[in-house]
Amino acid sequence: MIEIHEIIIIDKDILGGQPVFKGTRVPVESLFDHLEAGVSLDEFLYDFPTVSKEQGVALLSIRNKLLTSKNAAQLYATVT
Repeated sequence: MIEIHEIIIIDKDILGGQPVFKGTRVPVESLFDHLEAGVSLDEFLYDFPTVSKEQGVALLSIRNKLLTSKNAAQLYATVT
């Protein structure tokens, strides 16, 4: 399984420290914005060719595991 630090980087010199897909200048938030708008992962990847399918799928998998884990309530409390 891919570790999150292999997918996302946060560097103050890249988009002011906004989380981006590693090796790109594509904000992670862009993927979620596209999905919320009904755009498929494949369409997103077409629009942002510097993001690999492996990165997109891995990020969605990590998000799923975070939000469905036994500790999700603790995570929700942290972000709200």
